[in-house]
Amino acid sequence: MVPTAYYLVLAAMLFSLGIAGFLIKRNVISVFISIELMLNAVNLTFVAFAHMWDRISGQIFVFFVMVVAAAEAAVGLAIVIAIFRARRSLNVDDIDLMKS
Repeated sequence: MVPTAYYLVLAAMLFSLGIAGFLIKRNVISVFISIELMLNAVNLTFVAFAHMWDRISGQIFVFFVMVVAAAEAAVGLAIVIAIFRARRSLNVDDIDLMKS
């Protein structure tokens, strides 16, 4: 049996990689992938604690987080496609739609 601390360390590393990708990357697609990585790290934490305490509520919460993440990905990618069609760039620094 793998200790819960190993799962929490893995989740912390995944979340840290997601934050680093979010702050460093300049491509909108990479930013969305980093956000999804952070959400999956949180899901891993919920599942680890649910298993540790023998509760199903953590896994149910993970299901709802995954539903929200799927909706976020669909809406986010639709916005990315619309921005690319208007500006021909996916660079975060080039997107200044709110200024004009």
